[in-house]
Amino acid sequence: MCVFAGVKNGDSGSVTPFGEKLRDLRRVQGMKQSDFAEKMGVSAAYVSALEHGHKGAPSFDFVQKVVQLFGLIWDDAEALYDAAALSKPKISIDTAGLDPKATRLVNILSGSIHRLDDRKLNAILAILSERPTR
Repeated sequence: MCVFAGVKNGDSGSVTPFGEKLRDLRRVQGMKQSDFAEKMGVSAAYVSALEHGHKGAPSFDFVQKVVQLFGLIWDDAEALYDAAALSKPKISIDTAGLDPKATRLVNILSGSIHRLDDRKLNAILAILSERPTR
C-alpha cells in the first residue's frame, strides 16, 4: 500500500514535490517536524524550509536517510526519489542546437508560468509526462 495514497495532492501547502511528500510522510507517521529533524540530525528550520519550498532538492544521502527512517520500499521509495529530483526551484534549460520552437517554448513558459492555474498546469504536465509509444 502506498503511504502517499491517503493524502490529497496540494493539501500540504508545500512549494516543491519533495516538500509535499516529506510533510505527507511525517503526517501519516504522526511525527512532528522537530522530532523528524532530531532523528535526521538536522535543524527543524531546515525541515520547515524543505517542506515550504524555501530549500531546493535535498542531497541523495538525505533522501536515502528519509527512505530508511520511514522504511519506504518499492514505489514509495521511488516516489520520494522522483519528487526530490523534480524539486529544483531554479533551473536552466539549454536549447542550443534544438529547433527554434523549443527555445520559444521555454521562454514563453518562463514568462508565463506564474499565471498558469491548476487546470492548465495539470494539462501541460499530462502532455509532457506522456511516454512515447513503442
